Amino acid sequence: MALGMAAGTATGTAAGSYSAPASSSYELRFDSGRICLDLLATTHPEERLDAVEPLRAWISGSGLVPAGTALGAADASWLVGFRELRGHVGQLVRGEPSRDSRRFGIALARVNELACAAPTPAPRAVWDDGGSLVRALDGDPSCAALLAAVARDAVELLTDPVARASIRECEGDNCPIVYLDTSRGRRRRWCSSETCGNRERVARHRRRAALARA
Repeated sequence: MALGMAAGTATGTAAGSYSAPASSSYELRFDSGRICLDLLATTHPEERLDAVEPLRAWISGSGLVPAGTALGAADASWLVGFRELRGHVGQLVRGEPSRDSRRFGIALARVNELACAAPTPAPRAVWDDGGSLVRALDGDPSCAALLAAVARDAVELLTDPVARASIRECEGDNCPIVYLDTSRGRRRRWCSSETCGNRERVARHRRRAALARA
């Protein structure tokens, strides 16, 4: 179970995106339906996890930790760990499971190893400055604990036949984003109707206009 779920915070299952501070040049998306799939989305349209600050923003935006959790321990080794896990998750969700696939087997073994590597920090209720009870973690989360939360989410996804059957890859041109299709009738075609879906509608309109002029 992800840390954010354990702490009762919003998780990556919520649609939308996380906008970094105005001084930053990156934007992170959390609309894939699963935290492990949101991690995959950090490669598009370019590498998002290219520094520690975007990684901190992703960890916070994904709901892995309650809002305001200090992530001062994050460093370059965290980047290495999250990007490694991202690569393994990509191997597992973009193809059919196969016992005979060496690459699938290596990725699965590593995800299983990370999922069991550290316990999930427990949530507790604390008073904020305004006198309200809010959730916080009982101690600073380690990189191993956060990786374990994402890896466990991947394990749950892979072992849930209904969820796995709902995995889709965006049909947009050159868009590799993978998402969970929970729409009615399972007819969702785009990672986002506002991005890839809108581009396809514009392209379709232009094709019809060109045909009309011909």
